[in-house]
Amino acid sequence: MIDLYFWSTPNGRKVSIMLEELGMPYKVHPINIGRGDQFKPEFLAISPNNRIPAIVDHEPSDGGAPISVFESGAILLYLADKAGSLIPRDVRGRTEVLEWLMWQMGGVGPMFGQANHFAIYAPEKIPYAIDRYINETKRLFRVLNTRLAHREFVAGAYSIADIASFPWVKSARENLLKDVTEYPHVVRWLDVIHARPAATRGLAVGADAPPATMDEEARKHLFGTR
Repeated sequence: MIDLYFWSTPNGRKVSIMLEELGMPYKVHPINIGRGDQFKPEFLAISPNNRIPAIVDHEPSDGGAPISVFESGAILLYLADKAGSLIPRDVRGRTEVLEWLMWQMGGVGPMFGQANHFAIYAPEKIPYAIDRYINETKRLFRVLNTRLAHREFVAGAYSIADIASFPWVKSARENLLKDVTEYPHVVRWLDVIHARPAATRGLAVGADAPPATMDEEARKHLFGTR
């Protein structure tokens, strides 16, 4: 059994989709980041960076004590290695998948997150910041579109490289970029993954949670200095 500490963000959805793809049993523990659950001591014990998602694996492959893992990319890699699935075993294929996993972790997540913040949530709309991050979002879309021009998935067969980027690119398509006709290969890729039953189930995790409210308390927990 895997304990999944989760909220319905792109990073959270990476792991719910991954667990559904692997068919691993898991229990969801909601961490309401708009109400400060991420700062509770019991959560910090497994996720010291006070960010979701995190997991606890009660049946690690070495047969020892439970293992906790934080950071979504590390979780995807841990689960792929545990299952022997969604990452190649050969050195060249594995390296290619890891390159695109790190591309998402180092570029797509941070840049799309900042674009989302300044364009949607920031109390003061700063044109320079909005332009800076929206333009970087478009650049990363172009990189992905070029990558997908002659292949179905990001790094060979469907893998954690796709699962890592999918929720972020889906969110950016819906919330940041109003016109995506410039990126037909990205749109095709999104549609193919979205049609996967496991992706549909993974996206539905947390749907019964109360709707997020961007009030002053949420702003304090999400954007305040702690």
